[in-house]
Amino acid sequence: MNVCVYGASSNDIDRSYIEETEYLGREIAKRGHTLVYGAGANGLMGAVARGVYEENGTIIGVTPSFFNVDGILFENVSELITTETMRERKQIMEDKADAFIVTPGGIGTLEEFFEILTLKQLGRHGKAIVIFNQNGFYDHLLSMLKETSDKGFMTPATNEIYTIMDNSDEILDYLESYKTDIGRVFKF
Repeated sequence: MNVCVYGASSNDIDRSYIEETEYLGREIAKRGHTLVYGAGANGLMGAVARGVYEENGTIIGVTPSFFNVDGILFENVSELITTETMRERKQIMEDKADAFIVTPGGIGTLEEFFEILTLKQLGRHGKAIVIFNQNGFYDHLLSMLKETSDKGFMTPATNEIYTIMDNSDEILDYLESYKTDIGRVFKF
């Protein structure tokens, strides 16, 4: 299975996030899965890649050409795909992925999450989406999503097409047993 992991590119975060995400990467590789991600060397992107690399796993990195500067990209990817734009980068990551894990991150991570959530809501894919809620990082976002549906701005079923978990092993168990559910929210 190709597992796409979205996450922070910043190193200015608590070490516990990095350690847990490195562990996730090691487990992805140990279970024989391939990492698909944004090719970064830093933050949680770098952490998941280091974990996969430590266990001799396969890493597909996807990056826009303007990120190819010293220290930005993880040098030990199995395959590096270079794009011209961020949009192309996201499309390739989405296409190559069989499942998505959203680790803590900033606006880029949030934008990636909302895009794949929207596409699933619209029936464009049926792939698993897991929010990795390390240390309660996403508690406020999840509260906002609940309020959004409670107030009628989106269907409550949208909050049922992603899963919230806080344990790497349980996340991978879930992904390995996941059955595609395309078209569950809206039928066209």
